[in-house]
Amino acid sequence: MVSVLSIACMMIALVISFALPVGLCIWFRIREKADLMPFFVGCAVMILFAFVLEQLVHRVVLNSSAGETIRNTPWIYALYGGCMAAVFEESGRFLAFKTVLRKLRGNNANALMYGAGHGGIEAIVVLGITSINNLFYSFLINTGNTQMLTAPLSGNQAALEQVNTAIRQLTTVPSWQFLLGGAERIFAVILQIALSVLVWFAAKEKGKGYLFLVAVCMHVAGDALTVYLAQTGVSVIVIELIVGIAALSLAAGAGKLLHADSGMQVR
Repeated sequence: MVSVLSIACMMIALVISFALPVGLCIWFRIREKADLMPFFVGCAVMILFAFVLEQLVHRVVLNSSAGETIRNTPWIYALYGGCMAAVFEESGRFLAFKTVLRKLRGNNANALMYGAGHGGIEAIVVLGITSINNLFYSFLINTGNTQMLTAPLSGNQAALEQVNTAIRQLTTVPSWQFLLGGAERIFAVILQIALSVLVWFAAKEKGKGYLFLVAVCMHVAGDALTVYLAQTGVSVIVIELIVGIAALSLAAGAGKLLHADSGMQVR
């Protein structure tokens, strides 16, 4: 059986995944007078560059002759994943700021709004959909209907094992780990907003192009370190503490950029 506490934590995580981006959108719109368009552009860029284009590259690279080496070497896999995520997402950001959002660069609050959309849709896809799936599985487990999941896969041993593994995890994983997913997404959104601010000024102001490279390097470092630590068995709590400190530190730096902006001419 999946405990009531675990189900409650899944539901909280689900609420966070949707309430966080919506809440930030409303907050930046009302409090910071940001435009709505950057939020939806941020959503679109994340979907196109991270969930479509990046995944296509992964499919080619990881299925190539070098793919097995990458997958079986923790530090290479971590570095590869970090580089791919950083290059695709930061390039998407920069391209959006130089094109579709060019006319909205006069309002720096739009960098925050974009980041809320970019990180928010990631939270919905990564945490929201996972939470819905976990709740559905939990319902079937607790009502004794897991055969609805396993019966159609009787001829596919690999898929069947994946489902059975998911069922075992739902019944054995500590309840608080489901809640930790919500905290992880909060830190991730903070990072996405901070990175958006860096790339915003790289696209907007002359002489600030180096901020794009800073954003790429920070993104690579954060993702690679997280993936590597997870593969080496480091506690998820320790990993989230590291991510949280990194997110807040980068956000502080981005905040200084916003407040120090002297209104330099847009390129």
